[in-house]
Amino acid sequence: MMVAISIGSVSVPLGEVWRIVLRHLGGGGTSGDPAVDQIVWNFRTPRVVLAALVGAGLAVSGVVLQAVVANPLADPYVLGVSSGASLGAVLVITLTSGALGGLGVSTAAFLGAGGAVVLVFLLGQRGGRLAPTRLVLSGVAVGYLFLAATSYLQLQATPTELRTVMFWMLGSVAGAKWGQLTIVSVVVLTTTVVLSLFGRQLNALLAGDESATALGVDVHRLRALLLVLASLLTGTVIAVAGGIGFVGLMIPHLVRLVTGADHRRLLPQSALVGAIYLVVVDLLSRTVDRPNELPLGILTALFGAPFFLWLLRRNKSLDTV
Repeated sequence: MMVAISIGSVSVPLGEVWRIVLRHLGGGGTSGDPAVDQIVWNFRTPRVVLAALVGAGLAVSGVVLQAVVANPLADPYVLGVSSGASLGAVLVITLTSGALGGLGVSTAAFLGAGGAVVLVFLLGQRGGRLAPTRLVLSGVAVGYLFLAATSYLQLQATPTELRTVMFWMLGSVAGAKWGQLTIVSVVVLTTTVVLSLFGRQLNALLAGDESATALGVDVHRLRALLLVLASLLTGTVIAVAGGIGFVGLMIPHLVRLVTGADHRRLLPQSALVGAIYLVVVDLLSRTVDRPNELPLGILTALFGAPFFLWLLRRNKSLDTV
């Protein structure tokens, strides 16, 4: 993270980065060059921290959803969460927040994501129980429905609004501020710790509903609880960083290749790798095309799409999914 903070349009020596960060963490305030201090502490550090939190959150959500819906191709957007968040954000951007009671983009995105999840929950039940296949199909349908509404709003947008919409939908942590990190940190860290406590139950769920029930797991209640937690995690990080695809799909599979499928190890290690991955992607996004900055979603798709195709060819069991 310190390396990522030191690199940018203005390079800052690594030692200076450490001194500035440690000074602020110790309550020492600003000293030295105020411009460098501001670049490091007010711009780059919150940005890198937010990238790490978003990467960790998406990776953990991917691990949980792949087990809950019993589909190795699932990722945090399978429940239509991203489409719901996009619709909420685009509504605020194109209609102005005043028309929506003064909502900010992040708040509207979170509410949109929550609305999509509730709708998918209602549609994904059969006989009062959540069915994995119905959940996935409901998520796809709701996602396309919200995407259609978002596309209509984009057609009505001015060129300036359209650029803002596209940048948000492709994901970015450029606007990270210390003030927004508290809530995101609490949600990501707390949810990750809680989900990690369900490692044994997730292992049982992978063996099938009947096997899990035989091991004493209340499959219906567990599946509903895990979906709520994963959706809360996904909705929170999307609300502040926009739509960033493929992280929740790619990172869990990469970690499984190294550590195996035991969720007691897979969840915390996926969080760590996801955090590192998105920090590196964010660093690339602001350095490969200077002085322009690329949305994160372009790079994650560039890396994730070939991985997805490789995964399809490698895993013969996917033929039966």
